[in-house]
Amino acid sequence: MQVSLEQIILLCTAAFAAGFVDAIVGGGGLIQTPAALVLLREFPVVTAISCTKIPSFSGTLFAALQYLKKVKINYRLTVVMCVIAFFSSFAGSELLSVVSNEFMKPVLLVILAAVAIYTYTKKDFGQHEAKDHSPKKEFWFAVTISLIIGFYDGFIGPGAGSFLILAFISLLGYDFLHASAQAKLVNLATNLGSIVLFTIKGKIIWMVALPMAVCNAIGGMLGARMAIMKGNKFIRIFFLIIIIGTLLRFGWEVLF
Repeated sequence: MQVSLEQIILLCTAAFAAGFVDAIVGGGGLIQTPAALVLLREFPVVTAISCTKIPSFSGTLFAALQYLKKVKINYRLTVVMCVIAFFSSFAGSELLSVVSNEFMKPVLLVILAAVAIYTYTKKDFGQHEAKDHSPKKEFWFAVTISLIIGFYDGFIGPGAGSFLILAFISLLGYDFLHASAQAKLVNLATNLGSIVLFTIKGKIIWMVALPMAVCNAIGGMLGARMAIMKGNKFIRIFFLIIIIGTLLRFGWEVLF
């Protein structure tokens, strides 16, 4: 099966938009993954999803580099989270290659509805750092986040960046800007875990994935710069929009 130039152009457009959105609040997969599933519908689902992992990695990488210039990172905690997230994502992608992920969507619908309501009603959510737990508790929260969201990103994917940001804020006490920065580094590890698995299995269509990667990276750089410039309030609003978008998408798939 061949991929046309028109398909590649449309996928690259989606990749640019996904990189921009993902750099700010995560959730770029909400744009990129459905586009790949529609435009590459003649291929197996696992192949379409695998083609989004290279652009996701490149966009996240360039966004992370922008954040690293301006935002202080807890590298000790991040390294632990990245290692766990890599192997957890690898395992999730392995499962994706043999199991349907449809049963997860109703669960995610409920979770996303709760997240949207909580973020909207709690106006100070993610506006300031609020780290009030011990290093040991912080460590175990970090391990749990990496295991669960890493596996989810490898298995299903869309919204993983937003879930990471939510976890950094609600469980680890970060503000939106620092949560976005830390989440990018962990998200790099989850993408890399999937890429390694899909490369081993020969699922990636490189003539599709590489042009998408360039466009996603450009979008990621621009999105990260805007997030850093605009700050927490802007990121909070963008976060709400993406969460509601995720909610509507999963709601449509579950109900219709």
